[in-house]
Amino acid sequence: MQLADKIISAWRSRYRVLRGPRDRAAGLKPAIVVTGGSEGIGRALAEEFARLGDTVFLVARSGPALEEARVAIAAKTGVEVRTIIADLTSPDGPGSLLGSLARDGFYCDVLLNNAAAGLSGPFVEHEEAALANLIALNVGALTGLMHAVLPDMIARGRGGILNVASLGGLAPGPWQAAYYASKAYVVSLTEAVAYETRGLGVRIAVLLPGPTGTQFHHRMGADSAYYLRLLPPASPARVARWAFWGWRFGGVKIVASVENYPLALALWLVPNVILKPILGFILKNRSGRRHARHEGEPRC
Repeated sequence: MQLADKIISAWRSRYRVLRGPRDRAAGLKPAIVVTGGSEGIGRALAEEFARLGDTVFLVARSGPALEEARVAIAAKTGVEVRTIIADLTSPDGPGSLLGSLARDGFYCDVLLNNAAAGLSGPFVEHEEAALANLIALNVGALTGLMHAVLPDMIARGRGGILNVASLGGLAPGPWQAAYYASKAYVVSLTEAVAYETRGLGVRIAVLLPGPTGTQFHHRMGADSAYYLRLLPPASPARVARWAFWGWRFGGVKIVASVENYPLALALWLVPNVILKPILGFILKNRSGRRHARHEGEPRC
């Protein structure tokens, strides 16, 4: 009976959103932190999560774009929006970010881990520096930020983390191999940590967007790949809306928009031996452009 009560309690706690007391004792105020928040999905997430009413911090490398996003989001939502220019790929990136928050009188109550780098083209043709940057941002920075903020969230019994991955994290992706692999890591890490922290009042989830209507694919050199013709891109605002409500209602794996559910189901159920040639065909760039990388918001 005691075991059954624990199981029921753990299940119910999935739906307790930000249930603990706010950390006022230390004189700090709660903040929503959005990495890669100057454009695309990150900017849309900032607008959507502003519904929670707390100050929003946009984090990115680019100053002018960040300031433009800050002004626009503040005007649209009526919420205080601040910016932090930071290089999350540096060893002290996560610590520096949280230090900036504390100096401004805030703590991270909700972390939206959106910043990422993309690479398109044959794996062997990628520059070593580009691969290192992708791993540092998509894997290292995301992991470091989670590890830095989670202990205090657990101690407060409130807070949450949304990691932005991709539907590509559900399968191997020829011609975007490193990017897909990094997103598989994000999916696995998020699900495991969500399980470890169940019942502790902390919401942890992963967002799985498909192709999204930004410049991401063009900048990667993948805009002539067939997947963009077969899978019409969703708007960042639509993706963010699904993310917000999926997160609020206790989802751990959040598929962004109903149109992507058949694709997600196929990626979950179809064996990789069948998926690989299909994905290889639709992901291959056919324009002959030099393959590029892009930092900002991740995609399928």
